[in-house]
Amino acid sequence: MAEGGAPSRDIAFMVFPGFQIQDLSGPLAAFEIAGNAITGQPYRRHVVSQTGGAVSSSCGLEIMTQKIRSEAYDTLLVMGGAASANPSDLLSISQQMVAVAAKGTRRIASVCTGAFILAAAGLLDGRRATTHWKHTAHLQRQFPRVKVERDRIFTRDGNIWTSAGITAGIDLSLAMIEEDFGVDVSHATARMLVVYHRRPGGQSQFSALADMEPESDRIREVLTYMRENLADALSTERLADVACLSPRQFGRAFLAETGETPAKAVERLRVEVARQRVEQGAEPIEIIARMVGFADPERMRRAFIRVIGHPPQSIRRMAARDEADLSLQ
Repeated sequence: MAEGGAPSRDIAFMVFPGFQIQDLSGPLAAFEIAGNAITGQPYRRHVVSQTGGAVSSSCGLEIMTQKIRSEAYDTLLVMGGAASANPSDLLSISQQMVAVAAKGTRRIASVCTGAFILAAAGLLDGRRATTHWKHTAHLQRQFPRVKVERDRIFTRDGNIWTSAGITAGIDLSLAMIEEDFGVDVSHATARMLVVYHRRPGGQSQFSALADMEPESDRIREVLTYMRENLADALSTERLADVACLSPRQFGRAFLAETGETPAKAVERLRVEVARQRVEQGAEPIEIIARMVGFADPERMRRAFIRVIGHPPQSIRRMAARDEADLSLQ
């Protein structure tokens, strides 16, 4: 328990028929656990809807809610769900967001496709925002005034926060908790949730290894070998030896099971590891390029643009901007 009391903050979780239950449960648990780490009642949690009463989630589980009040909340998080991708059907909810914002709510946030509700309310106009990777293109087409960042765990632009799919809502919540009560409380909350202590908002939504998902053990072993030996020259012949196949057989099998050529897979893995190092500190780009197996920084820059769409220097600036945003009180 943290010493001393803390000011109480009303945290509202906005749901609607068809909302995704895990979009609610993850952030709700994070704020509950954080509250238990501090004396007093730092967070008063409210699950709200437009009408109050029972609201059915997309899986059929009903949640009892309070009717959203007219007074300001400290923080309002809007959940996602399939229905929120059609904000014309949820116009009244979007209008409610405008009203809540006008009352002086300190922070407004969305989890996953809840970003569509904020966008329909005009709250994301001219702002950086993200959502689940599957829906980022749709969000950008439908709301061209939003600066959609397609490969982010979460974003913060002023007092508006948005996050990617399900687990990213926990990352966003931990960042808010850190802003409110410091890194120790946020870290203790992450430990209780058994999750990483706040992945940075700029971290990729994707994992190259998880994305490829081969069927056979021999190709999985090759991917593991790639990941563990990125600094080496990973030729097709060398990888074929690991798989105990001829280079021709290996190339065909690898492409069939992963959808990638071995060379492309190596590049993606190198970019993924390099990106983590680029985001984490001031380590020289030249050193990072050499450590992950790129011959020189220019080759790494070209690979970053192909895979991510941004050069390493831009990724570093975005990560620094995220940290600066989170340091604002």
